Amino acid sequence: MLPDFDFSRIGFGEPGYLWLLAVPVLLLLLWVWRFVERQADKRRLTAHRTLPARESFSVAGDLPFWLCLVLASACLIIALARPQGPLTTVRQGGIDLMILQDGSASMRVEDVPGNRYQRSMKFLRLLGDALSWKTDRVSLTLFAHVAAPQVRLTKDPNTLFFFFDHLDKEPPFRIDDQTTWDTNLELGIRWGMQMMARDEALHGKSANAKMFLILSDGELWSGKVQKAIAQSVARNIPIFVVGVGTLGGGKMPTYHDENGKPVHDPAVPSYSRLDRSSLQAVARAGL
Repeated sequence: MLPDFDFSRIGFGEPGYLWLLAVPVLLLLLWVWRFVERQADKRRLTAHRTLPARESFSVAGDLPFWLCLVLASACLIIALARPQGPLTTVRQGGIDLMILQDGSASMRVEDVPGNRYQRSMKFLRLLGDALSWKTDRVSLTLFAHVAAPQVRLTKDPNTLFFFFDHLDKEPPFRIDDQTTWDTNLELGIRWGMQMMARDEALHGKSANAKMFLILSDGELWSGKVQKAIAQSVARNIPIFVVGVGTLGGGKMPTYHDENGKPVHDPAVPSYSRLDRSSLQAVARAGL
């Protein structure tokens, strides 16, 4: 925080003490007179005295002590008059960052080191280390066909990193659950807005700027998502998107039935690539 003083608008709470400043002003004039007289005495002594060795004189003798005493008394009188005025403080604004992490089956594709999900968790760790955690707050939600809130808005980094430690390998959605093979961003955005409304009801309106951060490999765009994004934009909550994956893509994981046999669904692609166009559409609509 950087304070900015407006000296032109300073006033005094007890201006009756200010007349006492006449005393240090008179003493200051006396001090100046004594200093001038001392310099004149030095010149006369130098001109009329003849000594075998050069004689040195101090510049002001003990006069600096009396000058400091006069100035201190003036500062004391000003303090008694209680100077006051407006002070503008520049504060660094915080953010309410709502992280929406894709946990669908395609995030397990290994076209990046580890897989897409583990790569996004590494990115979120770096993001958490970069936050100030003084006024910033962060929430975390994982989504596939359903949204799974993990952390509500918090200023405690330990809470967020606790979930990073336990969710850094794979999301809570089982690969053999059919719902894991869907990406429902709309539900994640709606949950984020409901969470903010609940937070305002409990703690009052926050002065922090609000934003969504989506980490996904794509396949997010639909008519329902467009409506959710429009509601977010209407509330001045921008949406930022981080794509995870490569255009070359990789092989999708295998889905097994209840008996543990692999299921080959023709409606489910066996290969997944980064859906850049879908991510760009969400990013454009969310600003």
